[in-house]
Amino acid sequence: MFDFKDHVVLVTGAGRGIGRAIAEAFAQRGAAVAANDISPVNLDETVKRITQSGAACRDYVCDIAKKMPVQAMLEQICDDFGKIDILINNAGVEPHASILEMDEWDWRRTLDVNLSGAFFTMQSVGRLMREQGGGAIVNIASIAGRAHGLKNRAAYVASKMGLIGLTREAAREFAAYNIRVNAICPGVIETEMTAALRQDEAMLAKWLEDIPLGRLGSVQDVVGLVLFLCSDYAAYLTGQAINMDGGKVMS
Repeated sequence: MFDFKDHVVLVTGAGRGIGRAIAEAFAQRGAAVAANDISPVNLDETVKRITQSGAACRDYVCDIAKKMPVQAMLEQICDDFGKIDILINNAGVEPHASILEMDEWDWRRTLDVNLSGAFFTMQSVGRLMREQGGGAIVNIASIAGRAHGLKNRAAYVASKMGLIGLTREAAREFAAYNIRVNAICPGVIETEMTAALRQDEAMLAKWLEDIPLGRLGSVQDVVGLVLFLCSDYAAYLTGQAINMDGGKVMS
């Protein structure tokens, strides 16, 4: 359904989980993938899986929370692939602590990665896309960034609320350059990070009570929406923060 032949896609946080699945999905549909992560360990596996399928993929180890390394990474991607057509801001951290107990480093690091990192990549990639005549950007936010928040995740909630606002403002500013910017706000998605929820039957049942579709989200649910938002089918869609939570009732 979606064809991204001759497109170059940068995916941050591509070392595992949703980021890896997004990178693989674009590669399967003809795109060349620039896979970013802060750790080379997981990233090596992502690149191996994609290249073994015959697609083009290179790894770029970089802490996106730091502006100069981000700019150096983008220069290298342009040297390797010549352009960047699509940016997926997926990298993120999620410390679990109450406001009264949260360490300052966790607070700053969460905002640095989840919000400042997205700003740095959007700013630099946006400049490239402006020269190229357009592009698409998708930010992976969270349902926690909407009104109801999430217990003991103050830094994460603040960063994702900020990311939604940044998405909307970037969409407004970038529209003149034919650059579309949207965000996805997933609910609970079944990944390695949420596997523990499956082990807690009472907690799982409580979550499912409020989800009309009666199940947790899958990685492929997120992947499908990302592909749509980056395709020509979404050519008139920008500045949106789309909930992907199975219709969960907000408190």
